[in-house]
Amino acid sequence: MKNTFGTNVSVTLFGESHGNTIGAVLDGLAPGIRVDEDFIRFQLSLRRPAGHVSTGRVEPDAFQLVSGVKDGCTTGAPICVLIPNEKQNSADYESEEFLPRPGHADLTAFYKYHGFEDRRGGGHFSGRLTAPLVAVGAIAVFALRQKDVLIGTHLKRCAGIVDRVFMNELEDIETLNEKAFAVLDENACEKMIAAIEAAAEEGDSVGGVLETAVCGLPAGVGEPWFDSVESMLSHVLFSIPAVKGVEFGDGFLICDKKGSEANDGMRLNGDTLTFLSNHNGGVLGGITTGNTLKFCTAIKPTPSIFKEQYTVDLTKCENAALLLKGRHDPAIAHRARVVVDSVTALALCDLLSIRYGTDWLKGDV
Repeated sequence: MKNTFGTNVSVTLFGESHGNTIGAVLDGLAPGIRVDEDFIRFQLSLRRPAGHVSTGRVEPDAFQLVSGVKDGCTTGAPICVLIPNEKQNSADYESEEFLPRPGHADLTAFYKYHGFEDRRGGGHFSGRLTAPLVAVGAIAVFALRQKDVLIGTHLKRCAGIVDRVFMNELEDIETLNEKAFAVLDENACEKMIAAIEAAAEEGDSVGGVLETAVCGLPAGVGEPWFDSVESMLSHVLFSIPAVKGVEFGDGFLICDKKGSEANDGMRLNGDTLTFLSNHNGGVLGGITTGNTLKFCTAIKPTPSIFKEQYTVDLTKCENAALLLKGRHDPAIAHRARVVVDSVTALALCDLLSIRYGTDWLKGDV
């Protein structure tokens, strides 16, 4: 397994869905960066299940910072975050232990690890592992805020229902970061929630598209060819369970435009360079332009559904049918929004530290 991401600022993920503890190690942060434990708790609450639109497994996520933080600041040593699992119910998975669930990593994990993997609740492949990512990501998000780099994500589309676009990006980001269900249009929010609840009533699930905006990034960040902004962000975004697509700016739609429509014109306002549009998502040649960084992340429908599905029995080598039990999300896109913010912050901290050195992330540098 390859469980570490990053060069100067790196994160290592460990644990399984039904193990005793999950966690992450964040390494490479400069000493003296403020760590706000209340903010970590708040970010974890945005990921936590709530209501009929989420799973019934609600973990308290009582995290511990066991190293790397003293007196509310980073020490420069690796930061280890531990989160206990308290609500796992492994009995729900015993009867289907060797019946790979369609849409999950059960089959591929079996092929790769020859049956020695922890299959309970998806094991190391479970979305449960995004909790420690959010915990260490909160430290990165907070550090970037001290440098006026702000990240916000909304549920752009879910079950065919579309939210409004970013308008005043700074105001919209501030609004989104206070919302449990991150949608900009309240009318769209109500319709999305109703659609998710309807899918749950049918024993089914829905997916969604998340749109992220990052304001305040300096121009000139990114390491082409292979550690470009798009390369690094795509790498970490595709590491989130259920992500099936990432696009920057207009993405695939830019292919339908002419060059005269796709290019982002520039003007000078005094000494300040401004852009007349943002079709390229704030990145050219793999390097930030100073325009708002924008990208979308596609989240597939939750594969755990309460409908009979075709599968195979890996022990008997025969066809089988599967009807799941347990607690499962009818949608995960709304919970994934804070995970996207978290891994975005981790990747940007790494890219910024490569460009300016790790001390740049310290607020007074």
